[in-house]
Amino acid sequence: MISVSKLLIVQNITREGPGLLERVLNDMDIDFDRIDLDQGQTLPPLKNYKALIVLGGPDSANDTTPKMMREMAYIKESLALGLAYLGICLGLQTLVKAAGGAVVAGDVKEIGFTDPKGKQYAVNLTNEGRSDPLFTDLPDVLDVFQLHGETVELAKEMTLLAAGQYCRNQVVKVTDKAYGIQSHFELTAEMLEVWATQDPDLLPVGRDKLLADFKAIESSYTPTGRALLTNFLRIAGLI
Repeated sequence: MISVSKLLIVQNITREGPGLLERVLNDMDIDFDRIDLDQGQTLPPLKNYKALIVLGGPDSANDTTPKMMREMAYIKESLALGLAYLGICLGLQTLVKAAGGAVVAGDVKEIGFTDPKGKQYAVNLTNEGRSDPLFTDLPDVLDVFQLHGETVELAKEMTLLAAGQYCRNQVVKVTDKAYGIQSHFELTAEMLEVWATQDPDLLPVGRDKLLADFKAIESSYTPTGRALLTNFLRIAGLI
């Protein structure tokens, strides 16, 4: 029985921090620790936490590096302990692989806010997604920011909650408290400023276009991110 009420955030690369999530946690006065694996920090014992959030990064869940092997074992342990889990981008892919699914190259590399035809990336809730507490009080279609070349193949016990046009498996439920999201609802303008000048996949898109695209949807995107993250924290029993 988990009696603690603390959250752990794991970063895979320094530039991909918690962003909007940190604001939500601070606003709600929720206790959390943050570990940056890119800085060589050590993963703490999971018994000290009620929930685990794993953020994105340039690694692949298929990597056999010591870092990724430790991370995969850690996520498997979190599932065995019954911790609430939210994986974002790479955090989704590691979750799915840890739980018996697969990570494969996507048919299309989804980068930025707009698809190859210039249309805003969006995900559509499935019937299961519409009734899931992760999406309470959210619309059936959500604009998203993408930054990935790989995607996931689900094991039969997993549930697809939201689908995309180019990369179908966008939001996945593995257990009643373990979720993965391929896109970045934690994104803030400040984070995007950094990513636009450091991420090799975003450099060709251009800083000005990325910031303009974000500004065009920020008034709805940020409230959506807040609501979704708050829903997860409620599922986790942290609020």
